[in-house]
Amino acid sequence: MSPEPVRTFHYHACAHAFSGNFTRPFNETIDVQAASSLPIIGGHGSSRVENFRFREFVSFRKGYTHVSGAHQDDGSNNTLVTSTVEGLNLFDVVTADRIVARLYSKHLPNEPEGSITTVGSKFENLRIAGCKTDIKLNVELFEQVPTFKKAREEFAKNGEFRKIAEKPFENGPTLDKIEPNGAILCSCVKKMETECPGVTRVGHCFTVPGFGKIFLGEVVIRHGERTLTMVRLEIGSAVSGTGSGVSAQINGHTWP
Repeated sequence: MSPEPVRTFHYHACAHAFSGNFTRPFNETIDVQAASSLPIIGGHGSSRVENFRFREFVSFRKGYTHVSGAHQDDGSNNTLVTSTVEGLNLFDVVTADRIVARLYSKHLPNEPEGSITTVGSKFENLRIAGCKTDIKLNVELFEQVPTFKKAREEFAKNGEFRKIAEKPFENGPTLDKIEPNGAILCSCVKKMETECPGVTRVGHCFTVPGFGKIFLGEVVIRHGERTLTMVRLEIGSAVSGTGSGVSAQINGHTWP
């Protein structure tokens, strides 16, 4: 056997359906639900939780995740990760029939990073405080930035992608430059509207009086890596805490 190390692709993918942490009126954590993680050798994994309920705060009918990775005949290494929650109910304020996060990566030989797509991610019948919402994902734009390199190039063009990446919350500091080892935070949601009285929107966040903030479709892009969190909560009222749901992460690299 040759003493030289064999060039090997190391897979990575993980997902969870929901998790949270409450600080008022009690300190309590919701353990990660329906978590899946892919071994570095690839393969397949899945997890499912049904009829989950945390007090009267959080419930869902089904939560399930799936990860898989395999070498293809064209020499590429492909990875898929999905996270799905059905029948979601958060404090009777945020409800949805179904939410899906889906990330797929195709890593070609000798390429420094894989191309990642979010096609298949979606919200079905998301309601805020009982009111309908109009949510549309920016699939076309994110198909133009399948890699961190492409995202940096689109950012430099000062176009649509820069608008959502330089100030993702539409307030606070502005991102002027993306370093090669940096990260980009943005949202894959192109349109999010509701006519619910009292509910306001800033960027990809709905604010509900007496409840807190709901962030939708958050994407973190790093070199060779992408994380998609479809729902993130910052609760601040009589009940306070944080939570995240329908989240998926994907990357992978060749060594040496």
